[in-house]
Amino acid sequence: MEQAIVQKGHPKGLYVLFVTEFWERFSYYGMRAIFVLFMTDKLLLEKSNASNIYGSYTGLVYLTPLIGGYVADRYWGNRKSIFVGGSLMALGQFLMFFSATFAGAEDKGFAITMMWTGLAFLIFGNGFFKPNISTMVGQLYETNDSRKDAAYTIFYMGINAGAFFAPLVCGYLGENVDFKWGFLAAGLGMIVSLVIFYLTKDKHVVAPDGTQLGVKPNKSADISEDGKKDAAFSPMQLGILFGGIISSFCLIYFVFGVDFWGSLIYGMTLVAPFVIITDKSLSKVEKDRLWVIILIMMFVIFFWMCFEQAGASLTFFAKEQTNRTIFGWEMPASYFQSFNAGFIIILAPILSAMWVWLAKKGISPAAPYKQSLGLAFLALGFLLIAFGSKTIPEAGASIFFLTGLYFLHTIGELFLSPIGLSMVNKLTPARFTSLMMGVWFLAIATGNKLAGTMSSLYPDATATTHPSILGFEINDLFSYFILFVFFSGIAAVLLFFLCKKLEKMMHGVK
Repeated sequence: MEQAIVQKGHPKGLYVLFVTEFWERFSYYGMRAIFVLFMTDKLLLEKSNASNIYGSYTGLVYLTPLIGGYVADRYWGNRKSIFVGGSLMALGQFLMFFSATFAGAEDKGFAITMMWTGLAFLIFGNGFFKPNISTMVGQLYETNDSRKDAAYTIFYMGINAGAFFAPLVCGYLGENVDFKWGFLAAGLGMIVSLVIFYLTKDKHVVAPDGTQLGVKPNKSADISEDGKKDAAFSPMQLGILFGGIISSFCLIYFVFGVDFWGSLIYGMTLVAPFVIITDKSLSKVEKDRLWVIILIMMFVIFFWMCFEQAGASLTFFAKEQTNRTIFGWEMPASYFQSFNAGFIIILAPILSAMWVWLAKKGISPAAPYKQSLGLAFLALGFLLIAFGSKTIPEAGASIFFLTGLYFLHTIGELFLSPIGLSMVNKLTPARFTSLMMGVWFLAIATGNKLAGTMSSLYPDATATTHPSILGFEINDLFSYFILFVFFSGIAAVLLFFLCKKLEKMMHGVK
């Protein structure tokens, strides 16, 4: 059984990655805060169409890390991948700026073309940036260092500090001045992220033994002395991967009638984990640990499907059904997307200290237990807003309901998401770290895509017919939000009952 290493404090490299991720997330969440509103208010798209585009975008953003993780593990290393990804993302934001600039024209064709082009750069750029900076956090520590959960929670606070300020800046500019200035601010945030990382990486982003992190491909990190362990995917595995994705895509697209991007995301999520788990270099213990990640991925899908209503259906609720007037000032609907991030800034240090304290006492629960609690808090949040939406006054629902939802969802997120990042880093062999981080993001991709699909079911009060799912008719807001209580609640209970088995398969890793 592996013993955890308990130390105090954190390396300076953690705070470099914290600030780098802060500005990158400022860029991402700034754009996301106004994206749906831009499509409905400026490009005049229907809510259902805008929701599906939003879901496809946020889903694909978390799909491409599989590509970026593979390239980093096998060829480029983490640093080069981060620079390439960040540059592509900055360009994507500037293309969104041009899209918004021409959105006022009578013929919106050019604006829509610029939007799709900008989204493509953002999607591929994120694929190279996201898994590699997350991987480097874990590489700052020894393998069994008990500070990892706390480190990822601190890193997660950096993510959400950027997410907090982004809607306040980009949301204000987008809703009150012009959407183009909101996108421009997001692009400048990405440039700041790259500059900070470039100027500080050599001095502080180093391994415990002082060597530079991310310079070489990760494939050499844990090659055995006899040199027989392969790194990342072999050519045969790549063939299986692409063949499996094509087969799954055709089945989902042609048989089940799912849209193109959804079929691609779901196909990759189904196939990629099983290609990794069949790698011949894996030992029995390594396979067991990877199976833990793969099994928990299924529950993570449900978490993000529900949680990511923030960018679409909950934004519609904030704009149309919530009383946003505070002392005579009407708060922009996009500002609600700062609530979750603001709560994380407050709560993350508390939970980070709690994980360290529990580790010192030797009573820290295994990651699956923490994540099942995260799903339970998610269900409670939707239960609160379901009752808040049952009877809405003429002036709009109280701001309390959305605030309470985001508070409960924040607790759930801190129990699930940073713990998941830490878990992937601790359970994955070093030669697969960035690649497996990309696979983990596939679950988030699927959840985000499903979130867009579910948001397209948001009830329209003027409609004469109502959508249904699994035989359940969604005829009002109460029934719509209760649906998410059901999904997240069932997932929480199932994961809790699996925890004991999963903990055994982790072979001593907490």
